[in-house]
Amino acid sequence: MMPLSSTLEGYQNRYTEARSQLEEEQFSLGGNWDYTSGSFDRALDDANKVWLRLPFQVISGSIDDSSQDTDAVIRLGTPYVLKHLYNEGNDPEAKAHLVGALFDQFQTPVDPDANIEPKWIDRAKEVLSEAERILE
Repeated sequence: MMPLSSTLEGYQNRYTEARSQLEEEQFSLGGNWDYTSGSFDRALDDANKVWLRLPFQVISGSIDDSSQDTDAVIRLGTPYVLKHLYNEGNDPEAKAHLVGALFDQFQTPVDPDANIEPKWIDRAKEVLSEAERILE
């Protein structure tokens, strides 16, 4: 994980407005959200291993991804780049089980915080600059 300096740190807005603006820049709500926090994520590579993440906290109201209408107001935290390395192919440790198949369909990353090459940091800064431009 590599934190990036940004004018967006501390930025506050309605969740729906920020989400709408960031979707124009190919960001989406990260899968780790809950009603009080989350992140807007954008893949930087075609393999979806390198990501720019804009974390946020809900400062009033709550978010609900199933509803377009929410009263939540969010505050962005420090943006960062992260890289996940996964084993390619089948998992040799996988075991067939009916209930677990619903939950264990993906491998654990080999390195969830892999070294990030300079080209990805440069790319993240470019994308972050565009996000700053549309949100400010």
